[in-house]
Amino acid sequence: MSDARATALSNFPEVVREAGGHPDELLVAAGIDPALVGRPDAHIPLGRAVAVLETAATSTATPDLGRRLARRQGIEILGPVGVAAQSARTVADALSIFEEFVTIHSSGIGFTVSGATATGNCQLTYEIVDPEVPVTPQHAELALGVILRVVHLLISELYRPVLVLLPHEPLVPVSDYVHYFGCPVRFSAPVIAMTIREIDLRRPLAQDEVAHRVAVGYLHSLLATDPGAVTATRALIRQLLPTGRVSLVLVATQLRMHPKTLQRRLAESGLTFAAMVDGIRRDTARRLLRDTTMPVARVAHELGYADQSVLTRSCRRWFGAGPTAYRKRRTTG
Repeated sequence: MSDARATALSNFPEVVREAGGHPDELLVAAGIDPALVGRPDAHIPLGRAVAVLETAATSTATPDLGRRLARRQGIEILGPVGVAAQSARTVADALSIFEEFVTIHSSGIGFTVSGATATGNCQLTYEIVDPEVPVTPQHAELALGVILRVVHLLISELYRPVLVLLPHEPLVPVSDYVHYFGCPVRFSAPVIAMTIREIDLRRPLAQDEVAHRVAVGYLHSLLATDPGAVTATRALIRQLLPTGRVSLVLVATQLRMHPKTLQRRLAESGLTFAAMVDGIRRDTARRLLRDTTMPVARVAHELGYADQSVLTRSCRRWFGAGPTAYRKRRTTG
């Protein structure tokens, strides 16, 4: 199972106590050492961090616990990733830092920034890429709450997104969500995402070129060290899949390695690049077909396939059934 830096639960004990709960008991029951919570040098299993949020919300009858926790967190929980983003040249450059390096914070999550649409908007999408970790309401709301905090930091405290997308039904009155996010909220969406105006990506930041260069260099060094090279390779494959441009050379270039060096490091972990691409495609297909209503043609695109028929053949190889039949089987089973 993927892990996450223990800062992912920063201020969890305080928020739970305020809600009338017992955080240490909840953490221990979830298999998390309370002493690790909030420490930037410690890691905890992502699945356990996700689960304890749901348990805490239920046991304290606090349906907005995820968003309450997000109010107490911010870019600082991301450590050096946050430093590199804050010292970037523009908002777009800062968000690209999150895209490239978010797996340093947690190996089981992904963050992407879509291109501008005809409406002049772009979408910031958060996802759990570990197929063994479920998408849950509290974690989804915590993630979008933290993204909102980061957007406020980069742009303005008064900034209002265009739209927020959540994959579950509202847990409290919709008006509470609108007040919290400052924009319309769409529920039962296929993704966890926030839409902002493309023009706002061009806003300049108070760039610190030296700090930025040092921070990015440090992040690259983290990605390039074993076992981080494997984690980084997986993250880059996931990011590149929808472009249809996944290749060993391109990933090695992004990691500042020679392709043969990357091949050797993967081989040392008993892996090959081709097998990793296929495995990530399989896991992504499983998650999208199981947890979303995304059209099959869109699933094919997300996996980097130029034609839906290729997805059909792959699903038959992976799951013994085509995508539609597999989705129906998982839904009814």
